Formats: sequence, C-alpha cells, structure tokens
Amino acid sequence: MKAQGRVFKYGDNVDTDVIIPARYLNTSDAAELASHCMEDIDADFPKKVKAGDLMVGGRNFGCGSSREHAPLAIKTAGISCVIAESFARIFYRNAINIGLPILECEAAAKAIADGAVVGVDFETGVITDTVTGRTWKSVPFPPFMRELMAAGGLVPYVKTRLEKK
Repeated sequence: MKAQGRVFKYGDNVDTDVIIPARYLNTSDAAELASHCMEDIDADFPKKVKAGDLMVGGRNFGCGSSREHAPLAIKTAGISCVIAESFARIFYRNAINIGLPILECEAAAKAIADGAVVGVDFETGVITDTVTGRTWKSVPFPPFMRELMAAGGLVPYVKTRLEKK
C-alpha cells in the first residue's frame, strides 16, 4: 500500500475542534463533514484538497475530544495519509479504526514543506519528498494493520473476516 500527493502542512496541537468544528457534529454524513474539514484554520482546504493528498502536522496532532468525526472528515476529504511528529492517542486509534493511515516521524514532519509532493510506502515506512529526493524512515505498520487500513477500517475488515469463516 502506498500514497503520494501534495502536502497540506499544519502546526502543533491541531485539535479535533479545528479538524471538524463542533458546529458540524449534528451530522454523521462523511461528505458533509469533509466539506468543513480544517475550515477554521484553512478556509480553502476543502476546495483545494485532492484525492491522494497528504497532511503533515506537528506535535500532538488530533488532541482534544475523542470524536471519530475528525479522522473521518480528513479521510473523506481525500487525504491518503497524515504524518506528524506525534498524535493524540485517541485520534491515533480512531484514525486506524476508520482506515486513515497515519505515521509518526518527527524528522519528516519538521522538514516537509507545505505544498511539497510526498510519497509514502506503508510496507517499509519510507517517506519521500519526490521533488528533493530526501527520505525519512518511520516505523511501518505491521501487516495486520495494513490489511485493516486497506479494507477501509475496522468494521469492513471484521466483516470481511467473518464472511470468510
């Protein structure tokens, strides 16, 4: 599994209320959530993001409330992977559960520029700036986690596994 796209870069402590403001939590429609993703800090994000793009953050990305709407909004907006120095634990788990690949890599998160084109190999954990050729190594997901994300998240993964029995 691989991803490649343009980077949208944000700073430290991007909380779930910034990712998807609470005023939009009256819906569980993923497309509606995505249309408001990041709008309080980047009003043009929903218009600019393209399928396959990546998001890069600083420390403590996804802090705040435990709403699973936040990673769902990011994924549905088209983001194929989030790279950050570190993630809030509940955001990390929610992202995995809905099938949004996320990688912790402090060096990459600090070095990658907004607008860069970056590729990620989930099997090896290698992150590559396709323009400069610079690479960074993050800890790759184990095979089980890659299968879960390829299936689209925990629920589709479990359904597939149960159907095989």
